[in-house]
Amino acid sequence: MMKSPEKVAQHIIKWLSTYAENASINGFVVGISGGIDSAVTSTLCAKTKKKVLCIEMPIKQESGQASRAQNHIKWLEANFENVSSITFCLDSVFDSFIQLTPETNNKKNQFLSLANTRARFRMASLYYFAALNGYLVTGTGNKVEDFGVGFYTKYGDGGVDISPIADLMKTEVFQLAGHLKIIESIQKAAPTDGLWEDDRTDEDQLGATYPELEWAMNAVKHKVSPNNFTERQKIVFKIYLDHHSQNQHKMNPIPVCEIPDEFL
Repeated sequence: MMKSPEKVAQHIIKWLSTYAENASINGFVVGISGGIDSAVTSTLCAKTKKKVLCIEMPIKQESGQASRAQNHIKWLEANFENVSSITFCLDSVFDSFIQLTPETNNKKNQFLSLANTRARFRMASLYYFAALNGYLVTGTGNKVEDFGVGFYTKYGDGGVDISPIADLMKTEVFQLAGHLKIIESIQKAAPTDGLWEDDRTDEDQLGATYPELEWAMNAVKHKVSPNNFTERQKIVFKIYLDHHSQNQHKMNPIPVCEIPDEFL
């Protein structure tokens, strides 16, 4: 558990301000999903007093997610004069893309590919508005997602300029949300990546809760012996290791084929 949410918040706010000033950047762009991570990140950015552009980018969005995103943006704009927002609906872009794709019998992979395509459309949109305004695209990933199970889209929500909450576990992000007084509907909502047209949660996709995955991540870090695990812990540990292994391509630098000097 986080010892001092207030100190953590102030540290991140100062870090964001310093980074932006050193980079001679005017402000921040944050994609708002209706989830806890984007809510906390955008609020921390707002507290720097620098310009913050919040962008909601619905793509066939589940109604609860859209409602939470809109309510959070309203809350931010009511409390911070430096916050502005845009709703940038990508339904027609997504529909056009689907119409252009060839038929395939591999429906399972197609559904996953299209889910990741949504994230990449959003990334491209964020960078458009960032370049337009001279802002930084601000990541919303947390530690267990970014460095544990790799639960994000490569060159989608993983494509950012800075990551202010990536050293916090998901449970710590929830703690910070309480300190920042994020609206209750977001604090109570089950985490979801918002890449599907149904209401599936992160737990549905990952097979374990965030506290369980954080436990497994710490078990690996501290080299805890699996001999002492309960049956559920053994299942969670395997889930964690499987995701961590499969998603190394996201977490490691792009492999470069190095040419021997004698060939050049």
